[in-house]
Amino acid sequence: MQDALFPEEELPPAPRTVTAVGAERKTAAAVRPAPVDEAVKTLAQALPDQVYLGTSTWTYPGWAGRVWDRSYSDKQLSKQGLQAYAAHPLLRAVCIDRSFYRPLTASQYERYALQVPPGFRFVVKAPSLVADAQLRDEHGRGTGSNSAFLNAELAGQEFVTPVLEGLGAKAGALVFQLSPLSAAQLGDIDTVLHKLRQMLLNLPPLRPRAPDAVIAVEVRDAALLCPAFVDVLREAGATYCLGLHPKLPQPEEQLWLLRQLWPGPFVCRWNLNRLHGPYGYEDAQRRYGEYEQIVDPDPDTRALIARVARATARAGQKVYVTINNKAEGCAPLSVRALAQELLNESAPDSQGSASDARRAD
Repeated sequence: MQDALFPEEELPPAPRTVTAVGAERKTAAAVRPAPVDEAVKTLAQALPDQVYLGTSTWTYPGWAGRVWDRSYSDKQLSKQGLQAYAAHPLLRAVCIDRSFYRPLTASQYERYALQVPPGFRFVVKAPSLVADAQLRDEHGRGTGSNSAFLNAELAGQEFVTPVLEGLGAKAGALVFQLSPLSAAQLGDIDTVLHKLRQMLLNLPPLRPRAPDAVIAVEVRDAALLCPAFVDVLREAGATYCLGLHPKLPQPEEQLWLLRQLWPGPFVCRWNLNRLHGPYGYEDAQRRYGEYEQIVDPDPDTRALIARVARATARAGQKVYVTINNKAEGCAPLSVRALAQELLNESAPDSQGSASDARRAD
């Protein structure tokens, strides 16, 4: 389980008075960012302010030389790596995945917020407590129906309220990733959508505490990608999280949902390269090793994300894109390639109208 990487106290204790020798040891143990070349700095400065790119978590020793100055243990990175991660000019966002496995407290979110600059934004996954329709064993197999699925009170209490209290203005996208539904639920989509509607309409308001924040819904069942689903999102002021995962249709086949929700923010989580199939996370992990380089480039997906992100930013809307190592092999390099794609393609003038942006999809 991913949560095992994150002990209950994921950050070091508050600083205390130490001797000179102790201070030297403390400094030596700190995670330091890798030097950033001028080309990356220039690329980051050219990106629109509305665009927040990042990765899915930050605990990978294989990013040494790209994000960290040297190799650190995953345990040390989970405790101390976020500040160094946020020092990279292209990494202005990160997805907190651990919140899916266990709800986090406001104080835990606050510790994250204190480590990043004001212009940084978090994408946060809702806990499976409310986002998974099934109870699951340690191997992920469904063992029964989850009575708390899409419960508005629990979603507010265990997710939205702690995020707002802890992250405040640094909250970006709050993502309800709906895990695969059971066969019975897939046969009664109307009931699922009714529950989703009731939950979304009864969540605590995000503003004014988090003015840039948006509620987004990601799915793993293509059956949910229907006009009624869009109606629910629109009514609740939520958006669709473009989940790039082999369980779903090709990305181009999902863009109609974003057209129906236009204008609005763009939330995208690039999860897994399609070549590995819907259950290919372990295969991707074996193939990509320490996630040191791009192994399976996917320029078509990258171009599509860039096109939608560019159009969204030009319409004055926020863009939150986080990339998993299993998308191409090395998430920080995928972020850099996506940033270059955003700037390199020809597009309308930066003051283009909303209709120009709409045509870009």
